[in-house]
Amino acid sequence: MDYDDVCVLIPTLDESETIGPVVESFAAEGFDDILVIDGGSTDGTPSIAEEKGARVVAQRGSKGKGQALQEGFERTDAPVVLMLDGDMTYRAEDAATMLEPIFEGRADHVIGDRFADMEDGAMTRLNRFGNGVINRAFSLIHGRDYGDILSGYRALTRESIDRISLTEDHFGIETEMAVECVKHNVRTEVVPIRYRARPDDSETNLRPFRDGADIILTLYKMAKTNNPLFYFGSVGAVSLVVGLVLGTYVAVEWITANTSHEVIAFLGGLAIIFGVQLLMFGVLSDMIVTVNREQTRQLEDLTERLSDDRARGTARVDESGTGRDAGGTAGRADGERPSDPEPSAAERQG
Repeated sequence: MDYDDVCVLIPTLDESETIGPVVESFAAEGFDDILVIDGGSTDGTPSIAEEKGARVVAQRGSKGKGQALQEGFERTDAPVVLMLDGDMTYRAEDAATMLEPIFEGRADHVIGDRFADMEDGAMTRLNRFGNGVINRAFSLIHGRDYGDILSGYRALTRESIDRISLTEDHFGIETEMAVECVKHNVRTEVVPIRYRARPDDSETNLRPFRDGADIILTLYKMAKTNNPLFYFGSVGAVSLVVGLVLGTYVAVEWITANTSHEVIAFLGGLAIIFGVQLLMFGVLSDMIVTVNREQTRQLEDLTERLSDDRARGTARVDESGTGRDAGGTAGRADGERPSDPEPSAAERQG
């Protein structure tokens, strides 16, 4: 592979101050296929991107980054997609580092780690804290440490894009992408990149509290199919604790003050039963998911072996066919079967 096999995908919304230099920098690195999905900019972003040589497509779905990326994946059939934001925080010079694991066959999904080399002022303390919490939660819930799951600088192969299923419309798309790659066992590698501060005259579209809540909700929702023990078990554990606290209160009141709280005792009992049932359901769901993953892995291995055997069989047929042609049709340009020899005179008389 080389840069001709790569589509640079950039979702934009009012990025007129930065989209021009971004497109120019990637074109200077040798990328010819630059696709901009614009979410309804009113500041001239699409025209600037077109002037710099990018292919611009107006976003047709809901106005969100996640929807823009999904439409971008549909708009290109390039073997590799390199996605990034259009705010000049990611460098074109890091594209080689991002694509190296894919070009060398080590990975199908590459994440650029912003924390490896971050400029001063590139991220506020609040955003740093939120990123840390979300990354630790992802590692706890989904069992993988990707370092920076919210990074917008990623490279994906066409095969990995076809395997994952994306539904998030907004900033939860990076989280969903990371979870889907874990779920479908997509080979993922994290590489260090340089993360730059956003230019002063460029406004961010990120709203820390609302978008942060959306990301955390996405992280939790996707645990339902990827880690059901955590998804159901966490609610079950809370319900169980609440029931035990209520039961303890009722017991203490009855022993010390000879006072009964029938309603509280009833609610506490329900909470305990509900919590135990959720924990049991979580355990059973986790077992089902584990068995399904193992069966899926075995089917993938079997499919790969059958494909290899079919390829080897085709190669043997080709080789044997060539041999027959070389020997059986020697001296005949048209490849017809040689005619039987003429019978001798004695044979004709006989």
